Amino acid sequence: MSHELCDHTADVAVEATADTLSALFAAVADGLTAASAESIPAAGDRFELAVAAESREALLFDYLDRLIYERDVRLVLPADHRCTVVEAEETDRPDGSGDAEGWRLAASARGVPLDAVAAREVKAVTYSEMALERRGDEWYAYVVFDV
Repeated sequence: MSHELCDHTADVAVEATADTLSALFAAVADGLTAASAESIPAAGDRFELAVAAESREALLFDYLDRLIYERDVRLVLPADHRCTVVEAEETDRPDGSGDAEGWRLAASARGVPLDAVAAREVKAVTYSEMALERRGDEWYAYVVFDV
């Protein structure tokens, strides 16, 4: 699992690869953290979150958007991301009626207090140029953030 920050006009992009889709989501989230601060102290408590969406791309977007929301509400920089991504099955529908479609993510992150880091504000995740695909034996993602 790895991520790399890429130059992008007026924004910042994260390019990531991983062996599994779950590890890829965590790598992109780690890239968001790296785009926000150069050094991350060991402080902070873990918190959990769950996200569901109709496609893998929408799930990645909604997950990253949720991390930005958590930063703004909790006043923490989410770091050290752990994710489990699964495709929803018929039995996953809350009312038990079946026919559920889409993807689900269960994740956790360590919330580093914002006053403990020199953080740059990442305003939003964008769909601009987003890529999420399988390339040979690994998963690849490219995501642009508005700063």
